[in-house]
Formats: sequence, structure tokens, C-alpha cells
Amino acid sequence: MRKVCKFLFKLLLICGGIYAALFAVFFFDLDGKALFYGVEPFLVKHYDKMPRRDPLSKAYDVGGEKEE
Repeated sequence: MRKVCKFLFKLLLICGGIYAALFAVFFFDLDGKALFYGVEPFLVKHYDKMPRRDPLSKAYDVGGEKEE
């Protein structure tokens, strides 16, 4: 019985620690800050180097009927 109580107490402490960590992450918006300061600069650097076609260099055509 003592081993079961000891195991349940350790399990409760582990679950409480996980809960506290998750609470801190969402309370201080640490996941959003990690995305903003860590992931976004990488994505901006990556996608700014991509070649893009110039949409203004192509002739503009509405595609409707031609007027005479």
C-alpha cells in the first residue's frame, strides 16, 4: 500500500509540474513569442530570396469581347 501511495504522489507531482509548465507557456504567450522571434525571421529570409515574376510586365487583358 505504501508503494502505491508513493507512486501516486510522484505521479501527482509530475502531472502538477507539467500543468504548471503549460500554464506558464500559455499565460506568458511563450509559444507565440517563439514563433515571432524564432520561426518568422527564418521564413522571411527564406521567402524573400524566392524569384517572383513581375505581374506588371505582362500585358493586361480583360478577356471580354473586343469592341470595334
